[in-house]
Amino acid sequence: MAQGDVKKPKAGMWAKASEMAAMAPPERNRWVDFLRALSILAVVIGHWLVAAPYIDSDGAVQGGHLLGILPWSQWLTWGFQVMPIFFLVGGYSNGVSWSAQLRKAETGQTGVYRDWFASRVQRLITPVFPVLLLWAVLAFAMTLAGMDRGNVRMATELALIPVWFLAVYLLVTALTPLTYKAWQKIGFRSCFLLVSAAILIDVLTLQYQIPYINFLNFLFVWVGIHQLGYAWLSGAFRTTAHRLFWFAASSIVLVFLTVLGPYPIAMIGVPGAQMTNSMPPTIALLALGMTQTGLVLALEPLGRKMLDNAALWTATVLMNGMIMTVYLWHLTAFVLVMVLAWVMGGIGLDLFPGTAAWWWSRPVWFALYIAALLPMIAIFARHERVFLPIRGGRTVPKLRVVFGVLAICIGLAMTAAISIASPQGLTGVRIWVVALPFIGAGLLGFGPVYKWFAKEAG
Repeated sequence: MAQGDVKKPKAGMWAKASEMAAMAPPERNRWVDFLRALSILAVVIGHWLVAAPYIDSDGAVQGGHLLGILPWSQWLTWGFQVMPIFFLVGGYSNGVSWSAQLRKAETGQTGVYRDWFASRVQRLITPVFPVLLLWAVLAFAMTLAGMDRGNVRMATELALIPVWFLAVYLLVTALTPLTYKAWQKIGFRSCFLLVSAAILIDVLTLQYQIPYINFLNFLFVWVGIHQLGYAWLSGAFRTTAHRLFWFAASSIVLVFLTVLGPYPIAMIGVPGAQMTNSMPPTIALLALGMTQTGLVLALEPLGRKMLDNAALWTATVLMNGMIMTVYLWHLTAFVLVMVLAWVMGGIGLDLFPGTAAWWWSRPVWFALYIAALLPMIAIFARHERVFLPIRGGRTVPKLRVVFGVLAICIGLAMTAAISIASPQGLTGVRIWVVALPFIGAGLLGFGPVYKWFAKEAG
């Protein structure tokens, strides 16, 4: 460094977020960003609350689940199951970005879909690589150390629960050109067709017991809610009265389906339950999503006025800049705290979930989870703003795009469904499950992943 040169200190995260917040164009809908951040925070809090391991009288660790222990708490999932809001916001955001990309196509630019979809995939998949590799290494190390494979699987499954959502969201995003065109041509009828398809699937499942067909609702339900994002963007929800009517009508349907109908109250899976509303999703979850849509849109005018506050808008920008990191690592932080408590003689784990003492201890545990998560944010949040290069700038053939997306989605889905931890073999890891997302990234034309990681680590 030359004499007299002064190395400028790096700006803190809040300062950077403040700069980005000030750069936001005035026409930007800040309520969209706020809802995205709020939905992820609700998921994090919900996961930290319902996962309730404890040590029983025999000294064994039990993977307690609050919804199974306290049935009344299943009503809380109507507030904490906010993935529908994330898909609603996704529809709005994908509509904005894809319509902008279509304008580029009108100028004769080539590779429009490839470039657009590559950017969407990278925003989702790049932050996944570190957490996936870390848990593959941990599963391998725990297996070699002689840890019970059941416990290895339990820890690995719990930490990687969040990745299921990415597999579905990726598929929904891939269909954006088709779904956006459908909205432009037939408007709300495109939503009602998807709702009808979801109803048909549930009838075939519940009434006629046709196996596996309900997995189609991963698309029909989530694409249906994603379609409402286009409706929001285009101004189809015209007035607050219209939005409140949508909220009220959807609420009545939701109550009819759950309280009076065959669907469970809980909007996430409950251990031991015969039916779940989320895996795969049912029309009850679709009704919840439509209810939440009406509510958050009715609150939009108030919310946008609220976000004129510089501090609140900066906090929203800050959260959105680390949103995938928080989502992907919050259960790793949870597992770390649980393991440390167990190593320290089970401190705090002797409280049975749902008791008064257990509830009073939640603020302490949440503080510990946050403390464990903060270093992970500091280390890994940067991956949300760094993208793998496209090899040579070439247009990737459509067939490779299809197989690349399928490889990523299958790998992430299998991570959540069967775990990367293997009950057999020397490594204790299902290497093929871990490898699929990386293979998919390669097929999509992203540059060599190992070189990128080496550069980032350096």
